[in-house]
Amino acid sequence: MTTQSATAHPGLSSGATFPADFAWGVATAAYQIEGAVNEGGRGKSIWDTFSHQPGTTIHGDNGDIACDHYHRWEADLDLMAELGIPAYRLSLSWSRLQPSGTGPLNPEGVRFYRELLEGCTARGITPYVTLYHWDLPQALQDDGGWPARHTAYRFGEYSGLVAEALGDLAEHWITINEPMCAAFLGHSWGMQAPGFKDDSLAVPAAHHLLLAHGLALGEFRARRPKAKVGITNIVGNLNPATDTEADRQATEYWDAVSNRIFLDPVYRGRYADTTIAAYGRYGLTATGEDAGPRDLVQPGDLAIISAPGDFAGVNHYTNMLVSAGPGDGAAPNWTHVQPAPSSFGWSNTPEALKAVLKRVASEYTGLPLYVTENGVTFHDYVDPNGEVRDPERIDYLRGYISAVGEAIADGVDVRGYFAWSFMDNFEWAEGYDKRFGLVYVDYGTQTRIPKQSAYWYRDTIAAVRGATAQAATPVTAGAPA
Repeated sequence: MTTQSATAHPGLSSGATFPADFAWGVATAAYQIEGAVNEGGRGKSIWDTFSHQPGTTIHGDNGDIACDHYHRWEADLDLMAELGIPAYRLSLSWSRLQPSGTGPLNPEGVRFYRELLEGCTARGITPYVTLYHWDLPQALQDDGGWPARHTAYRFGEYSGLVAEALGDLAEHWITINEPMCAAFLGHSWGMQAPGFKDDSLAVPAAHHLLLAHGLALGEFRARRPKAKVGITNIVGNLNPATDTEADRQATEYWDAVSNRIFLDPVYRGRYADTTIAAYGRYGLTATGEDAGPRDLVQPGDLAIISAPGDFAGVNHYTNMLVSAGPGDGAAPNWTHVQPAPSSFGWSNTPEALKAVLKRVASEYTGLPLYVTENGVTFHDYVDPNGEVRDPERIDYLRGYISAVGEAIADGVDVRGYFAWSFMDNFEWAEGYDKRFGLVYVDYGTQTRIPKQSAYWYRDTIAAVRGATAQAATPVTAGAPA
């Protein structure tokens, strides 16, 4: 495999290398950008319901219009091509494709996504498609949602239909995005749809999301055997705040209930003992082989969940110091490692991403890895010259992309990096207050303005790819070196 040192572009670490076929991309999610929530036969999703409830989002914001990408996708893809982005990770709206979560696909939804995916290919952009990015059809929520086992089977059926209808238009497919957030932020912390605060719902939701992944993988194996399929997990980097035994145990606990609960079943075929110690009272067991018909983990579940995929998606944002809570049985405390300059208060510590990639590769899987999301928010604005200057984001991207290249140089098989996000969008419970985009969106006019970071990313991609291609070109006898 041909690699090239990132010194070809002086902004990146001299220790970073990238393979010639490395996927440089950006990412978005359907509910965050599409809008048009009542058009094209789309059904209601849990995010439509949640965001319209008072007090659930900043300023009462919702995704009814968002970036109006449903109507502006051609211009958005044109801009992506102009910015030299070779790959695009997008998600399909389940409620647009299958409004009630059951039955045949909606022809208007299929037509929209076929045109979108064909539009990517026509512009030389390689699509990476996510089947589920948190927009469960409300009809399925009304029937129990992710805490109900049958929802996993509905997702498997939906995935099979998508494989038939759209599977010819993309090679790479991600089943579930961040089951941790869908399960716990939505069912335990109450900060995302459907907005519950009950671990007895969150733990079954987590297991059923993983089961849904395995069922979707099986459907693609049967219907599109050449497709490359994986799941994306968000993986935080955790370290004890001090060297005390209490803080070490607190870190182990937090790792068990945020990282390992999703990594172990997929890549090791069982739940870890530390995870069961935390959540066994909600029905979580190691393998489910001795389960009764009403138990959470059923015989055969872990075999479905851990069926071999083709790659592992890793989203990374957080680098945390964990400390023991006050008193016996208290939940651990955590804080972001400094410096934490983002408008979310998140860290800018690239070494954390490198550590996460090395951990996943050494402890969990030899599959190729993709960084399917990584990015940062700042208080971006349009200056009097009509420009959006974001040197802080450039600094962030430079560090984290360098960390990916350094992990590759250390032997980790990372095949791609997707910056979150292509453009500013509806940031879930934070509404339009947080801006992750490389492209600034003026929501009132829907004007798109590439930020300085978009041009930096364009130039970096071009420089590294150009140097890699040059390194791969053989020198013929007699030709100047």
